[in-house]
Amino acid sequence: MTHQEPYYYVPSPSYWPLVAATALLLLAAGAVLWVNGYSPGPLVVLGGFATLVFMMTGWFRTVIRESEGGLYNKRVDSSFRWAMSWFIFSEVMFFAAFFGALFYTRTLSVPSLASIDGQLLWPDFTAVWPSAGPGFKGSFSPMEAMGIPAINTLLLLSSGATLTWAHWGLLKNKRTQLILGLILTIALGATFMSLQVFEYSHAYAEMNLKLTTGIYGTTFFMLTGFHGFHVTIGVTMLTVILFRVLAGHFKPDHHFAFEAVAWYWHFVDVVWLLLFVVVYWL
Repeated sequence: MTHQEPYYYVPSPSYWPLVAATALLLLAAGAVLWVNGYSPGPLVVLGGFATLVFMMTGWFRTVIRESEGGLYNKRVDSSFRWAMSWFIFSEVMFFAAFFGALFYTRTLSVPSLASIDGQLLWPDFTAVWPSAGPGFKGSFSPMEAMGIPAINTLLLLSSGATLTWAHWGLLKNKRTQLILGLILTIALGATFMSLQVFEYSHAYAEMNLKLTTGIYGTTFFMLTGFHGFHVTIGVTMLTVILFRVLAGHFKPDHHFAFEAVAWYWHFVDVVWLLLFVVVYWL
């Protein structure tokens, strides 16, 4: 009797979803305590993050072990691809909401506040952008496109090229090219993050540009800050992929984890291009 491959691999019962739920509960409860001024709040949040990291490390290790053990067939691979596609779509909608808020502010809210009706409440307000909105006391300097933002654009575009070069190396089974491309991509992403930290410190210290600087400060830091958070996640995932490559994982015909991270990184690149044009340039 010949051995028949299962139609779809079904993993054994796992306790990791319960650990994940516990982590989210700690994060939510800790945030509520923190916001309301209770002293245990920050510690509960820290415990939630620690539990979340523990869960992700353990659960991903299990998935990696199953994948490298040959338990995943083409049907499982297809489900992974659909899952990653929907996840990236949810991220597109996430950023679309913030871009939509910026569009609404610039094209509708600011002109409306400077209209005849708005002048009754805010007689000194003019419809110009960047604007902190009516009622803001003091002055601020908007962030220019040239300088660090332009350099960061070059860095992310270059990182997309180095990651594609690494992917070519994987497809051709050239491990040295694969490793070197990943190292370059991680280095470019880390440089981007470092420059953004410097940009934020400069904005707070010398430009009076803060999260509390009216609607301009809010939209600027929400868009660039969340993008920086996604870059941080991307660099972390690329680092994990690099360690897996060094451990001998991935083959030219079996490397979806690499492709998933590459999709995510290219998505981050595209978002930054839109962000650079809409937030910094226009």
